[in-house]
Formats: sequence, structure tokens, C-alpha cells
Amino acid sequence: MTSVAVIGGGLAGITAALRCADAGRDVTLYEARPKLGGLTHSFRRGDLDVDNGQHVFLRCCTAYRGLLERLGVADHVALQDRLDIPIRSPRHDGAARLRRNGLPAPLHLGGSLLRYRMLNASQRLRFVRAALAMRGLDRTDPAVDARSFGDWLREHRQDRQTVDAMWDLVGVATLNAASDQASLALAAMVFQVGLLTEASAADIGWAIVPLQRLHGDAAAHALEMTGAHVLVGAKVDAVEPQGERWLVKAKGGEQLFDAVVLAVPPAAAERLAPDGSLVLADGRALAAGWAERLGTSPIVNLHVVLDRAVMDTPFVAGVGTPIQWVFDRTNQSGHPGPGQYLAVSVSAADEFIDLPVATLRDRLLPDLVALLPGAAAAEVLDFFVTREREATFRPAPGSAALRAVATTRAPGLYVAGAWTDTGWPATMEGAVRSGDAAAAALLDASETGLAQPIRQGVAA
Repeated sequence: MTSVAVIGGGLAGITAALRCADAGRDVTLYEARPKLGGLTHSFRRGDLDVDNGQHVFLRCCTAYRGLLERLGVADHVALQDRLDIPIRSPRHDGAARLRRNGLPAPLHLGGSLLRYRMLNASQRLRFVRAALAMRGLDRTDPAVDARSFGDWLREHRQDRQTVDAMWDLVGVATLNAASDQASLALAAMVFQVGLLTEASAADIGWAIVPLQRLHGDAAAHALEMTGAHVLVGAKVDAVEPQGERWLVKAKGGEQLFDAVVLAVPPAAAERLAPDGSLVLADGRALAAGWAERLGTSPIVNLHVVLDRAVMDTPFVAGVGTPIQWVFDRTNQSGHPGPGQYLAVSVSAADEFIDLPVATLRDRLLPDLVALLPGAAAAEVLDFFVTREREATFRPAPGSAALRAVATTRAPGLYVAGAWTDTGWPATMEGAVRSGDAAAAALLDASETGLAQPIRQGVAA
């Protein structure tokens, strides 16, 4: 029986491990943290189960939804029957809404656009023209990836208000980058797949239980049921070729495996993989230092517990404010009440990532009150911050040339992670797709046996 080591217990590693175990392979999953779940985990704070960050998915996230089914937790998420985004802005009185109708894409947002108070008639018309042009972009063209999304928007006469109220409303949360810092190809992927092809694609889903229960705990149970070995608190220090096998050196001991999946962040993948072994889709090897060139982008989450309810929808999006999205996490967290627990998500948070909690409160709490006027009379019972400094890879122009495919030049070694060449930005869907791709390649190779002995220092 082929033995497989999966290194990394996030969504990519969980997916790869489950798929290999389901196919009858002898799987050992290594995770450095005390629990599975990776960047989608929860912790306990007083009476609250707190998610490290707010994560949502769309109806078009078929791989992620398939993982939930495999884990037996599909009933632990909510999914809109029809896309409906309540939007508020301190610059406009009242609320706006983007809601799809029953028409096919791209007509499904027509009614909302006609009534969208964040834009005037001229801005709405220019947005429609740009959206139709976006629909025709070839996002696989390297020249498209090399361009800035922001430059393309200016070329198509999208002014600052239109970018804030439409393009960045969706793009910043999905790409974890503002339009000027984002690859046009990745932006095209988001809007083509999410909004411009299938009417139902962008219906929004979210967890109704803590993320730890949804992902990490459910995965640990599912893997146990397959007979896989799950080692937590087991940081892997080295992965070394030994003839036709791989020696994994981890806290607690060493073990030989027939194949290895590195489902780890870019810097760890570059450190653990043999030099020159990670390759692009065209077969070229990634040159040394590729992980640093790919870079990372941070996310900051504010957690605000109030003595009363100030928001009556599951979430609200903000325009013209640093407060991008606000989620009601009262029920999911087990908040004992009365009151309300809000989670505020700030993506592309380079400006905020290093600020002290007190400074973040002073700077951003007034913005939250401006977005949700009912909060002005509420008492803040608790305010705390979670930070993911390396939440995603940085989706800059040209980043496609730094994203490895699942297979490598070292037989028996595979890579996974939302940073790999999935065609998606760094989302839960991208992570699961990467795990699927790595497992599929491994299983295909193991059907006929692993290839020639592995050589240290694979030629570039």
C-alpha cells in the first residue's frame, strides 16, 4: 500500500489527505498547530467561540461545498437563495442593496443597478459597459495577468466612486487587494465566474457554527474514520529524498513515505522542497526566492460585543469607509445575550496590521458607528482584534508566474495550497481545489508506481 505524508492541516491538506485515504492509501497528516483547520479556525474567549476571521463562500465554490459534504457538515452553513447584499455608506442616507433577479447573467443584477443609489445614472451606464468588456477578457493570457486591475478600470472610465461602490466592494474581499494592487487576470476570474456567467454563482454562504467545528474538528473525525493518522503539534523540519522514498523529519521522530504532499504556505514550501523542484504550468522551474517575490497580504478582523442589537441582517457591506464588511456572529459564537457580537473584516489591511488594539479602536469604531447609527447608543462590552499577517499570497500583477502547479520535478513530491496554480485567488475554494489537484496527481502516479529515484538539487 502506498504511504503518503500530507504536511499541513489546512483546507488544502485536509482535502488531499481525505482524498488519498478514501482511495485506500496509508495517510499520515502532519500539522504544526494543536488542531486542524489552518487559517480557518476558532478559539475560546470567555463565553464566545471566536473565529480567527470571517470566511464566506459562493454558490460557485463547488469544490469547497463538496468538501463540506464529505465532512458531513453541509447543514452547518447557510447559503442565500438569491444574492442579496445590504450596503451602507456614511456618505449616503439610508441603505442600498444589490440583489439578483430571476433573469440570466449578466441581466440578473439589472434591476438592482437601476436603483443603486451609490452611483448616478452615468456611473451605472459606464459600469455596465466595463462589465461587458470584463466578460470578454481572456484571463489565461499572461499579458492580462501582467496588467493592474486598477489600470484597466481607469482605461474603462471607472471613477473612484464606481470602483469603491462596485468593483472593490467585491474585489477587495475576494482578492485581498485593492484594484491598483491586483492582477487583472485574477480580478477577471472573480467577476467572470462570480457575477457575469451564471446568475446564481455569487449567492453568498457562511458558517452557522464556529469554523473549528466546521473544518478542523470535522476533518479530524473524518480522517480517523478512514484509518488515517493525524499528528497535531508535529512541525515538520525537513523532507529529504531517500532513494525512491521520502524521509519526513518532524517533532517526535522520522518516517519514510512513498509520496509527500506539501500543503504549506509558500515560504515553507520553498524551504522544504528540493531546490528547483517546484515548477510552473509550462514546466519552468521556480527560481530561488520565489516565495518572497510572491509575497503575502494581511487581513485584520475587529470583534465588537455590544449591549444591544444594532444590525438586523446577517451581514452588511460598507462603501466609502474602511469598514468593508460587518457580520453578525451572535448565534454562531454562542453569545449568551442580551446584546450582539459583530465581526468586522478588513482585507488588504497593510495600513492596519501593525496598529495597537487601542489605536484600531479609536480609528475604526467611529467608522462602525457611522455605518450602523444604532451603535452610537450602544455600550461596547468587549473589543478585540485578530490578525492574519500572511492571510493570503499577494495577488499582484504577474503573480501567475510565481504559482507552482501540483506536480514537481521530484517524483513522489506534490504541492498544494491556495497559492498554487489553481486559477483562483487565495480563497477556501482555491485551497480545496489545490488539495484535489495534488491528490489526483499523486493517485494517478501511484497507480503505475513511483518513477525513478529522486535526486537532491533537481536541475533548474
